[in-house]
Amino acid sequence: MRFLPSWRPVAGDGAVAPDERLPWGHTLLMGAQHVLAMSGSTILGPLLMGFDPNVAVLFSGLGTLLFFAVTGGRVPSYLGSSFSFIALVVAVTGYAGHGANPDVPLAAGGIVAAGAVYALAGLLVWATGTGWIERLMPPVVTGAVGAAIGLNLAPVAAQRIGARPAEAVFGLVTLLTVAVFSLHAPPAMRRLSILCAMVVSCLVYALAANGLGLAPPIDFGMVRAAPWFGLPPLRAPRFETHAMLAIAPVALVLLAENLGHLKALGAMTGRNFDALAGRAFLGDGLATMLAGAGGGTGVTTYVENIGVMAISRVYSTLVFVAAALFAVLLGFSPRFGAVLRIIPDPVLGGLALGVFGLIAATMVRIWIEHKVDFADPRTLFTVGVTLIAGAGNLTIAMGQVVLGGIATATIAAIGLNLILGWRGRRHPSPSDKE
Repeated sequence: MRFLPSWRPVAGDGAVAPDERLPWGHTLLMGAQHVLAMSGSTILGPLLMGFDPNVAVLFSGLGTLLFFAVTGGRVPSYLGSSFSFIALVVAVTGYAGHGANPDVPLAAGGIVAAGAVYALAGLLVWATGTGWIERLMPPVVTGAVGAAIGLNLAPVAAQRIGARPAEAVFGLVTLLTVAVFSLHAPPAMRRLSILCAMVVSCLVYALAANGLGLAPPIDFGMVRAAPWFGLPPLRAPRFETHAMLAIAPVALVLLAENLGHLKALGAMTGRNFDALAGRAFLGDGLATMLAGAGGGTGVTTYVENIGVMAISRVYSTLVFVAAALFAVLLGFSPRFGAVLRIIPDPVLGGLALGVFGLIAATMVRIWIEHKVDFADPRTLFTVGVTLIAGAGNLTIAMGQVVLGGIATATIAAIGLNLILGWRGRRHPSPSDKE
């Protein structure tokens, strides 16, 4: 098999396969659309962790190019900031929730560790197949862990909105704006709902704060002072055992997330990507390591861009090369980063409230689609303990090793499913025999 496919020109007006190519002008336009689709979440993630958004956007582009190379240009995916890291990064660094995070290097060391675990799992899957992953993390587990992540992140959104009446109002306005765009905008705009809501909400805030004095004004001075082009502020990681052990378990969440995305791509394209799962995991893991090495956020394959493909029916992997190159260019624009850093906290809080709520609610959809049996006490116990561990941020400290709510929820979901499921198969109840 060739290292890269030989992209043939697209024939007809139907769907564009991963190994087909559009005219170059169309490829660039589709790439720009994918950048818009990923930008809302890729920008929101680092801002909620106190990371530099320029660096995150830069490494989303570089990570996508690395993923493209590792998968041999055969998996159509864009890599953006992963929300699975937020709660653990905030906990490990003690981030107060406003401005720049002073301990990005510590978190970056943990992100590199998570990427390394993820990459090693990718090599194992490449050698052995995906069967053990699917047995280790069936829908009941992936749904429970995903819902626990959404619930665990709830305090991050609430703190961003703020307690003062004016801040709460702007946060709720932002939340409603996201909902309106998500439900009532034209289909193409629905995939950009976060970005559109961010722009509209910032304009409303600026009018009320800078124009009417109803809230702290936005300082546009830093935008005017920032140059159009320049090097992003890269930060070297600092490796400390407690941070690495706390953040590394996120790799399990990313594995399940990426596998689900590959299944979705297979359903849309009519192709089976299971044989490429190991390479996809390896590419995502290496991209996460690369991002952490420069002080960026961990990355994951993005459902927003899968949504764009579902609407456009364009799956050509060359489109993602164009998107990645656009993102790299944006990463080298300090003015672009300055615009992102002046987004008001209530706006970010409202966006986070909607996004984190959708993360939790979407997991219910996974249970419904896979017909998870909630009449089974094993299911109830596994899901219930996982949700409480995540929502309550169950933290276990063993010396310097501190496992936060997402880590304990993930371990609980996988462990209880294996233990209770094994016992159920070994010792069926009388009702099962009937």
